[in-house]
Amino acid sequence: MRSIWNGAISFGLVSIPIKLVNATENHSISFRQIHLVDGGRIRYRKVCELDEQEVTTAEIGKAYEDADGTMIPITDDDLASLPLPTTRTIEIVAFVPADEIDPLQMDAAYYLCANGVPAAKPYTLLREALKRSRKVAVAKYALRGRERLGMLRVVDDVIALHGLLWPDEIRAPEGVAPETDVTVRDAELDLADALMDTLGEVDMDTLHDDYREAVEELIAVKASGGATEPAAAEDSGGGKVIDLIAALENSVRAAKKSRGEEGDGEETGGEVAEVHPLRKPARKTAQKTTHKTAQKTTHRTPTGKTVTRSGGGTASTAKKSAPKTTGAKKSTATAKKSSAQSPTKKTAAKKTAAKSTAAKKTASGSRSTAKKSERSSPRKRASA
Repeated sequence: MRSIWNGAISFGLVSIPIKLVNATENHSISFRQIHLVDGGRIRYRKVCELDEQEVTTAEIGKAYEDADGTMIPITDDDLASLPLPTTRTIEIVAFVPADEIDPLQMDAAYYLCANGVPAAKPYTLLREALKRSRKVAVAKYALRGRERLGMLRVVDDVIALHGLLWPDEIRAPEGVAPETDVTVRDAELDLADALMDTLGEVDMDTLHDDYREAVEELIAVKASGGATEPAAAEDSGGGKVIDLIAALENSVRAAKKSRGEEGDGEETGGEVAEVHPLRKPARKTAQKTTHKTAQKTTHRTPTGKTVTRSGGGTASTAKKSAPKTTGAKKSTATAKKSSAQSPTKKTAAKKTAAKSTAAKKTASGSRSTAKKSERSSPRKRASA
């Protein structure tokens, strides 16, 4: 990798010659401006406002514009004459825990490469000291005409330099937070925690720029003369009033689905319960049997005829008495006794019916004799 700056690390009385190498690279796709009519490229030319003549880079210098618009020229010699001890030196000023560095201050990143064989020993010493202390070094250095603040830390077996913004360059977040009072419920926090657990961790090496890849594919299609189809616009849901709980639940479900999990159970990680129909208890079956039996009652009349009756009262009585186990047992026992005694009652009923038939015959005979005597009495009276 090509170095962009040569200097040394000042570590107390130790000086470590190093080279500064870019640790990052920009993969953004750049476009040129063209004339839509003929496709000609549009270029920017540097023209002097006074004589309207185009000037070259060698003819261009620096100047500071005052408040009234006056230009104050500043040459490179003027800047070089300033007392800047960090012109070619990365001066370490302190060693602090890494968590004391505000991420808002992080800027560009560079790798520090040992410049030459003599620099290998002190370079390794500083690297191992940073590893064992678990701290980072705060340093000052000069780059591109200005003094900057930096942080040195170990990345694998290399010392990296992160450019830091000066503390007065960080703006205070005034008026950024919501001004209205908002109450967050525990249920919402639980769903947020469930969503965080579902998303889990990620391997940073697997993340990539989807938009850049889509632009590269678009350029390849256009270069081959193919036609492109506009992608369907997705509903971002902006400006809609949503139910936060429902949105969190849907987010958890979508996250589980994207990870190949079921995600149809409780949003807090529960499983889906299977629902089975309840079985009818034995009491209800007994009630139905007793009800049907009570509806149709068969008995014999004194004359010997068989009569079948359906009684609603008996059925209702059976329904009421069915839930009580003791009453049902008593009624069953009584029914068994009555069924056992029924042959004797039937025999007695037959004898009673026979006696009543004989009595009826006797009564009818006495009636007919009395009628005959009444008919014969007038004749006897007439003969007298």
